[in-house]
Amino acid sequence: MEQGMMPRKSTVWRTLWKERAFLIMLLPGIIYLLINNYLPMIGTVIAFKSINYVEGIWASPWVGLENFKFLFKTTDAWVITRNTILYNLLFIVLTTTLAVLFAVMLNELRNRFAAKFYQTVMFLPYFLSMVVVAYLGFSMLSEEYGFINKAILEPLGAKAIAWYGEPKYWPFILPLVHVWKSIGYSSVLYLAAIIGIDQEYYEAALIDGATKWQRITRITIPMIKPVIIIMTLLAVGKILNADFGLFYQVPLDAGALYPTTNVIDTYVYRALLQFSDIGMSSAAGLYQAVVGFFVVLGANGLVSKYSKEHALF
Repeated sequence: MEQGMMPRKSTVWRTLWKERAFLIMLLPGIIYLLINNYLPMIGTVIAFKSINYVEGIWASPWVGLENFKFLFKTTDAWVITRNTILYNLLFIVLTTTLAVLFAVMLNELRNRFAAKFYQTVMFLPYFLSMVVVAYLGFSMLSEEYGFINKAILEPLGAKAIAWYGEPKYWPFILPLVHVWKSIGYSSVLYLAAIIGIDQEYYEAALIDGATKWQRITRITIPMIKPVIIIMTLLAVGKILNADFGLFYQVPLDAGALYPTTNVIDTYVYRALLQFSDIGMSSAAGLYQAVVGFFVVLGANGLVSKYSKEHALF
């Protein structure tokens, strides 16, 4: 048995030595991945401890699942879970649909200067800090000085709206802000996938008399389907993670808006400020990660059931 294993091991080492240049190039990425993604996972023990800053993390007493109870036993548990999931589902649908639509439109533009200009204008909001976005939103929605009230509603004879005091408007405002900020980045990803499609497909379709709509629906969309599925699966994996800046800073942390703006991340942040218990926040993060992991597995299983070549694994 040992004699039979020797050549195999030798072959593996020869292969590794032969590809050593590529492995050295890969090493910085592996080190970064280990330090940034895997090493911090040791800290998940905090979720099961009552942290005593004097004794340190490892000497602090174990409390089992006590840190998880605040997420499920509070009266706000249903509200924050509902808001987080429904908003993320809406974001996934809107962002994916509109990003693909705009990517197709940009690809169809024959004026390259116009295409680059529109692409830049759409991409710019992605780089803005949520603090800046919050102030832009306030300049539009302020009851006393906001553009919408002063320049649109009041000249039309309508009464000014207290946007930061009415929760019913924010299920529309938040998705609008999210799409405005993220649509440029997503569109660029899908546009890159579209540009990578072999032009011979379009030329053959044009010879066969296919219309532009048929070329889009029969060639473009099916060819970028793998990218759409991957991006959707990655987004589904964060179904319980909310954009903290969007839900905390844009509504200006207005208490009247909590029924429609309070999500798991903002709730945990406020609990951390109130109780200074990092064990609870760590438990919430671990809960989000575990649920996201199993959601990705389930979604990937559904994809592989109908189309194995489009699944992540």
